[in-house]
Amino acid sequence: MVRAMNDVELFSPLRWEQGALALIDQLRLPGDEVWIHCRTEDEVHNAIRTMIVRGAPAIGCAAAYGVAIAARRLADEQPSREQFADRLEAACQMLATARPTAVNLFWALDQMRAAAKQALEQTEPTRSLAEVADALLAKAKAIHSDDIEMCRDIGRHGGDLIADGATVLTHCNAGALATGGYGTALGVLRAAREAGKRIQVIADETRPYLQGARLTAWELSREGFDVTVIPDSAAAALMANGAIGCCVVGADRIAANGDVANKIGTYGAALAAREAGIPFYVAAPTSTIDLDTASGRDIPIEERGGDEVLLIGTKQIAPDGAKARYPAFDITPAKLVTAIITDRGVIEAPYPESLRKIMTRSDHPGE
Repeated sequence: MVRAMNDVELFSPLRWEQGALALIDQLRLPGDEVWIHCRTEDEVHNAIRTMIVRGAPAIGCAAAYGVAIAARRLADEQPSREQFADRLEAACQMLATARPTAVNLFWALDQMRAAAKQALEQTEPTRSLAEVADALLAKAKAIHSDDIEMCRDIGRHGGDLIADGATVLTHCNAGALATGGYGTALGVLRAAREAGKRIQVIADETRPYLQGARLTAWELSREGFDVTVIPDSAAAALMANGAIGCCVVGADRIAANGDVANKIGTYGAALAAREAGIPFYVAAPTSTIDLDTASGRDIPIEERGGDEVLLIGTKQIAPDGAKARYPAFDITPAKLVTAIITDRGVIEAPYPESLRKIMTRSDHPGE
């Protein structure tokens, strides 16, 4: 069972247990709270690919643990140090194929590659590769704990932007379930409430996998938030009639110019917010910022199977023969983003300058 979510500091959708990565199966929520255990890097890959674990920061954390699992397996096989390095790189490349859009996946794998290189260089050639595996597990745990601290810092910076008594729209799930813990967009809402502010949350249901209805509402209702689920198509009308005060969403990748990739439907919400004259905030850790990607046009957009549109759960909702298309993400242009809330502070346009400046700072997560 999941630990009580009113103690958000303790909740995480993933944890290390007796040599395995334990993941809450997000496909089974809210009906069943089931933990699965990944004991191989292939099982971690499958959990990411099938969205048992999802959300850019959580995907990165899971991938890091996947590398640690691979390192332990390889150390037990006692290959040469060169073979160990080559096979570990193959495991990293395999994990990188799980999902293409969330940059945190690739960021975390690069962190693990660097840690492996350092551990191999610092470990005496005559000593066991088990020490390298131990170092990589420690690095995975550090990535996980740092992500929680980054989320708390995002909340601290962003909570100040939320007015007392505000009604806030969020899309998809950018909460504890999507991160190492605490959440990005929902972390902002948690921090605002912890500061004593009264807020109401409107959650887009987020078709077709219903992460807003199934996951965001599950998290927030367990913590006693006032949360209302709406069809995605109702958001624009509610913004237009003044029922929503601002929007706060997460991100899977932020390009160097400030364009944002997030769950499909985010772009429409941003357009409606601009028309209604309400703020549209993006909350994400600095690990989601990709200065090597110039703009949203360069971000690969994952296309998932049409069955995810034609079915709700296992129930078919469209006639036989109907086709479906499911781009999992869309791109919100930087001009529609009021501000980006990061663990290092709140930044505004011009984003090319402000993103580069914040990424050159040497802050350590949590400081």
